[in-house]
Amino acid sequence: MLNVSHLQTRIKRALQRPIVRGTFWKLASRVSSLFLQSAYFLIIARSLGAEQYGLFVGVMALIKLLVPFANWGAPHILMKHVARDQTVFRQFWGNTLWITGVLGTLFLIAILLINQFVLPNQFPGILLLSIGLAELIFARVHEAAIKSFMATDRLGLDAQINILLSVNGLIAALCLLVFFPSPSAIAWGVLYLISRFTTALISLILVCRALGTPQPNLALMKSEIIQGFYFSVGLSSQTIYNDIDKTMLASISTLSATGIYGAAYRIIEVAMIPIVSLLGATYAHFFRKGAVGIRGSLAFAKRIVPVASGYGVLAAVGLWLCAPLTPFILGEEYTTSVEALHWLAPIILFKAIQFFAADTLTGAGLQGARSALQAGAAGLNVGLNLWLIPLYSWRGAAWASLATDGLLMVGLWALTFFYYRQETSRSSINTSK
Repeated sequence: MLNVSHLQTRIKRALQRPIVRGTFWKLASRVSSLFLQSAYFLIIARSLGAEQYGLFVGVMALIKLLVPFANWGAPHILMKHVARDQTVFRQFWGNTLWITGVLGTLFLIAILLINQFVLPNQFPGILLLSIGLAELIFARVHEAAIKSFMATDRLGLDAQINILLSVNGLIAALCLLVFFPSPSAIAWGVLYLISRFTTALISLILVCRALGTPQPNLALMKSEIIQGFYFSVGLSSQTIYNDIDKTMLASISTLSATGIYGAAYRIIEVAMIPIVSLLGATYAHFFRKGAVGIRGSLAFAKRIVPVASGYGVLAAVGLWLCAPLTPFILGEEYTTSVEALHWLAPIILFKAIQFFAADTLTGAGLQGARSALQAGAAGLNVGLNLWLIPLYSWRGAAWASLATDGLLMVGLWALTFFYYRQETSRSSINTSK
């Protein structure tokens, strides 16, 4: 007979574990954000139409190529140090804000010049400036605030500012719907900027109140310049193989194809929310476990991967089956997104498995190896898109994404076990001496 009191005790103990509580906080915030983001995504997609939405997606994808270098990996360096020693928070918080302000401004100027003198088809300057400010500076402040709360296990506050981001996005979308009779990508870009600025300001205030005001000490960053570069390369590579296809579609295919593909990929990102929640809740733990080497971080990953891969299978199958509902939700002009979703559905499983191999390497201090492999994947993705998009439009982009994410999944786990065997061999040799 089932012992109810024993079961209740086990559940209470499980809920007291930081990882479980953190995942629930993350999941709660992500699910709440899902409804809010879905609402403003529907408003934007239907209001702008495939062509104007495609223009916005194309500009956003271009800006995101520079986002990882806009703070030189500083939030992740903060996470690494503060997860192990919270007394250094104010210095690394100050360093992160300083680096974000300086580099974000420099990269914004660079992208405006590139748009003016390099790109064959110029994007509207106001749209590029608005999204550039929003993503290169204000969204990076918000990211740093999230990493600050994650590193100090204040996942309740992390959840709150995650929801805040979506609330402000929904308010901006409603303003577009109410105050703009003929919505355009430029109008949405300006409203998007206002929403990101508001979120960054509130996040900054919350961190300073909860953890302390910034006290920059740039001398601490000297030894982290290379690591910061590795983080930036890894994140940039990830952005490239996730988003370069949308920029390339906008440039060498059609804006309508970009909108169709961008809408389908957005749905994939929504389906990834439970995995991303688990990833966020466990990130600081990978640094703590990895302090003793890859054996520690790999043992931790082995506890998580079965759950993540199980969800990946269920989500991919469910999304494939539900894809025909897309035109009823977004409108008839997104009918072709059904086929796009059918092609993209397996990416959920690939990413669910690859993410935790990647964090296993990062937690063990092997970010350089991870970044090198991700850079290779980014190069492969660009090459495949240059070949396939002119021939097959968005279908070519989908096939390139499937190939890249599948190979990256295999490569990251192969690299993880390679370093694990190396470490085990060294340990055995040292023990035998």
